[in-house]
Amino acid sequence: LIFIMHLQEFVTVLVRDPRIQKEDSWHSYIDYEIFIHTNSICFTRKTSCVRRRYREFVWLRQRLQSNAVLIQLPELPSKTPFFNMNNPNHVDHRRQGLQEFLEKILQDALLLSDSRLHLFLQTQLSPEDMEACVSGQTKYSVADAIHSFASLNRRFPIEDEERKKGKNDADSDSESSSSGLGPSDDSISCGYKASPASEES
Repeated sequence: LIFIMHLQEFVTVLVRDPRIQKEDSWHSYIDYEIFIHTNSICFTRKTSCVRRRYREFVWLRQRLQSNAVLIQLPELPSKTPFFNMNNPNHVDHRRQGLQEFLEKILQDALLLSDSRLHLFLQTQLSPEDMEACVSGQTKYSVADAIHSFASLNRRFPIEDEERKKGKNDADSDSESSSSGLGPSDDSISCGYKASPASEES
């Protein structure tokens, strides 16, 4: 007897942990952690964790819209001149808007087929590098980029629970101390340290 289990596909996306990052002595910005947990065959990694800023969401929406002209994409939370990054209500309102934006996008099969979306959600590549990767101007493929980011960045809360056995001893042993992605005090950070210097201006 052959039993075929038909599991319902799901994609859980959380936008959380807003943090103020200093760009230089005059400019700061907020980035947000995007956490993905899924069993969808569309995704290279079933769990991932990256940090993105509002400007990168704007870029993503523009690129997705230009590739899917007939689809009306959901709106991003509006960029208001009165936005105050020190006001928790402003920050949380934007965070909720960004999460709703991603939730809606991830329900659309056509948008899910866009490699830029996967690079945005599962690597820390800049928009320029994502464009280069998608257009074949890099030595690495989209899947390579996602796998190599994951190998640098092994600490995912849900994955850890699922393989509980050795907890994350194996992960911390295999962590490369030269990568600059060592253990972090904050469990939500997934071991990624933001580097404002690498951020596009």
